[in-house]
Amino acid sequence: MKKPPYLLSGMILFGFGIYFLLQYYHFSLFHGFYSWPTLFVIVGIAFLINGYAGKDYPFIFPGVLLTGMGIHFHIAQQLDTTIDISGIFLLLISIGLLLTYVKTGNGLFQGILFLAISLFLLFIDKLKEWMLNNGHSIAWMDQAWPYLLMVFGLYFLFFHKRK
Repeated sequence: MKKPPYLLSGMILFGFGIYFLLQYYHFSLFHGFYSWPTLFVIVGIAFLINGYAGKDYPFIFPGVLLTGMGIHFHIAQQLDTTIDISGIFLLLISIGLLLTYVKTGNGLFQGILFLAISLFLLFIDKLKEWMLNNGHSIAWMDQAWPYLLMVFGLYFLFFHKRK
């Protein structure tokens, strides 16, 4: 069965129409959500619906990424806080890869790898604090981890054997 060619575009346009209509009529229930992160969420949800309902599984990854970034920026605005955006971004990438893996069977290792890196980035301050409290030197940590990421990246690019 052929997939509808305009499913994603139709959902995005419909979502934007609802967004602008609610904004125009000053619908008070969604007062704090009339900002650009909401547009990310609308597009992301359209990608997710297209990915799952349309069985077009590669759309799951960008759907998770856009929906997650929109939700992250909404939460950051409401709490007036800063959470490490690189850690959140890598966490969303890992969730997208893992959800895509569930449907396609591809991307498990990459999803777990990005999950581990994102958790490291999100909790590096707590890890440093714990290491200092237990008498460990942490000077190497701030300097070494970017180089480790580069070495692993080069390994996967040039030396990892493909099936």
